Amino acid sequence: MRKRISAAVIGLGVVGVSLLSTGSASSHGYSDAPPSRQALCANGTVKDCGAIQYEPQSVEGPKGFPAAGPADGKICSGGHDDFAELDDPRGGKWPGTKLTPGQGYTFTWRLTARHATTDFKYFITKDGYDPTKPLTRADLESEPFMTVPMGGAQPGETVQHHGTVPTQKSGRHIILGVWDIADTGNAFYACSDVDLS
Repeated sequence: MRKRISAAVIGLGVVGVSLLSTGSASSHGYSDAPPSRQALCANGTVKDCGAIQYEPQSVEGPKGFPAAGPADGKICSGGHDDFAELDDPRGGKWPGTKLTPGQGYTFTWRLTARHATTDFKYFITKDGYDPTKPLTRADLESEPFMTVPMGGAQPGETVQHHGTVPTQKSGRHIILGVWDIADTGNAFYACSDVDLS
């Protein structure tokens, strides 16, 4: 009897360790330059954000965007109903970071738990995007304007990517950052409202 109990305890321990070493428990992060919606909620710039203000690093959803990933209208929340405040366009009143089209910019992520990474991708909305409506795939350019391949490497706690803001854009836009994890089926999503006027 004692051997059976010991075997069961060891088995549960192995399962517990394997669950902690894979999946969402081992990787979290968010974009804070330009500030993502979850960053603005966490730092108190935007109020009435619900649970995301306490865990801005947790906007995790299925990877494979844009072919897969969160449903249209739920992209900014990663498909999490608990973070639905991120999908609420707030009448187009999210604070927008002023950027200059054609200028270089340093895009920054804060990783509270690092993980093997396939790549980071940056998408931007099309001309004519309506900032008063939840974000859909049809609102975004079909290809990212910047992709940073990582080849499975584990990034540091602060990740910076130097890129150029698309030259042909003007007005209000969203930059969608997607951090693709290499060894799980998930990615992290960050919507940053920007003003390119």
